[in-house]
Amino acid sequence: MDKNNIKKNNLYPSEEENTLKWEEVQKGFKDTFGSEVYNSWLQKLTLVKEFNDYLILGVPTRFFRDWIVSRYLDKILEQVKSFKLSLNRIEFKIIEENRQNQDLIKIDELNKVTEIKDSILNYNRLNPNLNFSSFIKGKSNDIAVSYAKKVCEHLSRYNPLYISGGVGLGKTHLLNAIGLELQNDNNVMFISAERFMYHFIKSIKKNDMVNFKDFFRKSSVFIIDDIQFISGKESLQEEFFHTFNSLMDKGSQIIISSDRHPMKLDRVQERIKSRLAGGLVVDIDVPDFELKAEIIKKKIEEIQSQFKENINLNDEVINYIASECKTNIRELIGVLNRVIAFSRVHNKSLDIGDCKKILRDVFSQIKVITVDKIQNTVSNFFNIALSEMLSQRRSRPLARPRQIAMFLAKKMTTRSLPEIGRRFANRDHTTVIHAVKTITRLSEQDDEMKKNISQIKSLLLEN
Repeated sequence: MDKNNIKKNNLYPSEEENTLKWEEVQKGFKDTFGSEVYNSWLQKLTLVKEFNDYLILGVPTRFFRDWIVSRYLDKILEQVKSFKLSLNRIEFKIIEENRQNQDLIKIDELNKVTEIKDSILNYNRLNPNLNFSSFIKGKSNDIAVSYAKKVCEHLSRYNPLYISGGVGLGKTHLLNAIGLELQNDNNVMFISAERFMYHFIKSIKKNDMVNFKDFFRKSSVFIIDDIQFISGKESLQEEFFHTFNSLMDKGSQIIISSDRHPMKLDRVQERIKSRLAGGLVVDIDVPDFELKAEIIKKKIEEIQSQFKENINLNDEVINYIASECKTNIRELIGVLNRVIAFSRVHNKSLDIGDCKKILRDVFSQIKVITVDKIQNTVSNFFNIALSEMLSQRRSRPLARPRQIAMFLAKKMTTRSLPEIGRRFANRDHTTVIHAVKTITRLSEQDDEMKKNISQIKSLLLEN
């Protein structure tokens, strides 16, 4: 029998001479995928073996192989088929280089990882003062504190733990406290979403994504603060999504904070919002009077202990500050510091009259109105569920309050029309324009509508 026929009838594919010119294939990769993907991933592919109907390509690591397979394999196969039509599959082999080169690579990778680690630590050190002992518990945050402590006792029982709340209510303090509690027995990564984005962009520019991914995915406790900052950044969201999945798969505990519920995050992929909402979501609300008064007293004790000075603020002054500060704890501490500074400069104990004069300009400022606040106030005013008001249903009992909320969002916030539309279940900005025109016309013609608008505005400005 002819040798060629033996080869054709063999169960294994015949091995031919290397008919592919790998340099041309790589040039095709660069043109097809673009310089960024090519430099980060495809440039490192090597041709190990070429058979009649498949290729064996070399990759540097298992992670590298998995990333290529999950994202680019179909297009890579399509590309190489344009050079050799008989190819119908690609296999990958993790290449082990000689020991000397391997050691050099390990040293180089270690240096790069250390650079990432040092840079992160410089900006994201756990603050030893922000622990559970210094976190003052009240009705507005007791649930969040309870579950934060339970996470420390039973890792992965509530995963992810998502803590939402407005600015300056103690989210970062609580995340920091969790990190401090777990850092002795776990590999804790604590980073803000902003810093995560910074290192992501830096690694892309330096063609160092492999080390970036390896570094962030090896933590057993991953804590990320202010996740809302990934809004609108598609490539960053893609990376966060895969980092999140990788950590969940290996059983790592994930703790996340944001200024809003996961399903209300603007311009964030639905699959990310779904995963964030799939764990335990707990809220931190605006502190009540009792909690604010307790925080003031605790802060005075800390200042007296630290600076060895006597701060004499009577209960009437403390209660006045607590009752007038309506927004958050950060503002509360700022007001207290202002009063204490005035007391130091004038070397006198302040009474309620002094405080009112000192803080007159602070408490007379126009209150910040948010789209969330408007939505909640309008839905409560008309006694309908917020989810119903934001739904796609067009019945009059839902459509009119929805239009009123859009109208007030345009009149009382600095949000743009497209932004307002997104906050109302991703509606188009033209829907907002129509709502504003409709409610403007009705409030001029209908006394009942005019009265409702006035009452809702009063509620927004009072609270």
